[in-house]
Amino acid sequence: MIYHRAIRPSEHGPLGAGVVDPLALTPEFATQWDELAHNASEPNAFAERWCLAPALQLLDPQRRARLIAVEAAGELIGVIPLATAARYGPLPLRHSINWAHPNHFHGAPLVRSGQELPFWQALLGWCDADASGGALLQLQRLAENGPLHRALLEVLALRGQTSVAPVHRESRALLETDLSPQEYWDAAVRPKKRKELRRQSARLAETGALEFRHWQPSEAVDPWLAAFLTLELTGWKGRAGSALASDPATEAWARTIIPAAAQANRLDMRMLAQNGVPIAMLINFLTPPGGFSFKTAYAEDLARFSPGVLLQRVNLDLLGRADLKWIDSCAAPGHPMIDSIWRERRTLVWINAAIGGRAQRLKYAALTRAEAAWRRLRPAAEQPA
Repeated sequence: MIYHRAIRPSEHGPLGAGVVDPLALTPEFATQWDELAHNASEPNAFAERWCLAPALQLLDPQRRARLIAVEAAGELIGVIPLATAARYGPLPLRHSINWAHPNHFHGAPLVRSGQELPFWQALLGWCDADASGGALLQLQRLAENGPLHRALLEVLALRGQTSVAPVHRESRALLETDLSPQEYWDAAVRPKKRKELRRQSARLAETGALEFRHWQPSEAVDPWLAAFLTLELTGWKGRAGSALASDPATEAWARTIIPAAAQANRLDMRMLAQNGVPIAMLINFLTPPGGFSFKTAYAEDLARFSPGVLLQRVNLDLLGRADLKWIDSCAAPGHPMIDSIWRERRTLVWINAAIGGRAQRLKYAALTRAEAAWRRLRPAAEQPA
């Protein structure tokens, strides 16, 4: 059930926005959320119900986040998780953010295609009326120049907030091309490197029989997931405490969403096995027309044979799917492995939107002036994210 705050009517019909309890979704709302995902302006696996609802349940034990739903003329047109933060960098400034956890790699809300403007109008109107929201809403990890980013800037201009520059920007590897898998591999990887990888593959095959496997919907998910969790935990992510199985909460979340992704027809898993034992694995979430390379892991004792790169070579067969136009790597900027294979880049931006009443707008204006002065005085290389 949506608890509405009144939002002014628009050309798209009456708008409403309010809080939905993710732990008590009605079957009707769950169906609407799933339908929204298949008609979204910008795909985002991490905002779909099968992925986000379990995250809110398992990874937000203090219930900091609120799931905001926006309706136009009675139709669900968008969902976004919001939370409040007490500090803005070093400053004690309360503000709102689009909530995320460490494995939530894209910040775009799910918004019905063609409804981007009314979504932002309703959301910002709801934030204006939310006494706990603070002086600004920071929207993190939006695809630069995408439909949602462009619509947000248009709505902010209508609200008197013009010339909105990102407060942070970062780029990461993206797979987006009209080339075939073989053409792309030959163009992206130097001949000398391709020769070295062929040598490594041959040497690896000498130590045990190799098999590339692609998970099929007819197969059980749990054995694949268990193998991945074990492989990831034995590597550097396990030592750093960032593997999915390093924490009971993230492991529970993974064990919930991977079968749910399979049920939603969003799951793609690949494996390179040696003598039947996985030595490299990856998990993709496919949300046509795009996709997200969620996780990858490999046996580090075989790193000299580059098993992860060999698996990525096979992963390029995604380029043969007519329903996919791009795959987001979800990798850190400058990732040494995927950046050397995937040549395109996706730029993500952090945008601040003024919200609240007059007093809050004055705080926002002062903050904006201070940030602009600070950025002029410090080189970009010294500015933290």
